[in-house]
Amino acid sequence: MRSRPVKGRGILSGTGILITMLAGTLAALVFPVWSYADRSGTGVDTLSAQTIPTSYGPLSALDRDFITRVRLAGLWELPAGQQAEQKGTTQAVRTAGEHLVQGHTFLDARVRDVAGRLGLALPNQPNAQQQQWLATLDSAQGEEYDRDFANLLRQAHGKVFTVVAQVRATTRNSLVRALADDANATVLDHIKVLEATGFVDFDALARDAATAAPPPLTYSPAPPGPASDPGTPVPVTPSATYPLPPAASSPPPPVTG
Repeated sequence: MRSRPVKGRGILSGTGILITMLAGTLAALVFPVWSYADRSGTGVDTLSAQTIPTSYGPLSALDRDFITRVRLAGLWELPAGQQAEQKGTTQAVRTAGEHLVQGHTFLDARVRDVAGRLGLALPNQPNAQQQQWLATLDSAQGEEYDRDFANLLRQAHGKVFTVVAQVRATTRNSLVRALADDANATVLDHIKVLEATGFVDFDALARDAATAAPPPLTYSPAPPGPASDPGTPVPVTPSATYPLPPAASSPPPPVTG
């Protein structure tokens, strides 16, 4: 008797094709998640990498990166604020500049105190991209300056705002946690006063956020060891020593063309 071929066996059968499609879909879903975690420096292995003990709790590579970023932010945003106080053509832009000067004067003192307690070295000049932003502001005049100032600074503050939130949510170091509290309050204030100028292009911010890759960690070197006498952490949150005027606002610039 001739045996009849059995249909639907193997990977080419209906069931096999369905299983293959499901496996492919699962792989497509898993790969971006793994890839994003690897690139963004948010994976568990990355958060634990190069963690060292200190008198204030474990200090991770992400913590040290955050401290470095706070220092770098002040190195270009403070002079940018001083410039806006002079070159801004509206009171709202000049007020935003005043907020940047006072906020980063406060934060820079805080970050230098934290770095000193943890034995961390800090940069003393802006990085190449920040120097380019300052050069752009140096060459701009009039309303072009107002637009460049508001958008460059608003974009930078939006990016650091997400870093502050990530560090505040994950750090196990009490000094870093307190610094993140102060950074959060200061950065949010700056975002508000920059938006109050009326020059921020929110569509451009949304496009940039949708297409930009997550910033990589800039691994800061570990300190030689925990501080021998940690002392008392500096009180957090701005108070009477951190006065700021209310945000000024200006009407949106006229639409041209």
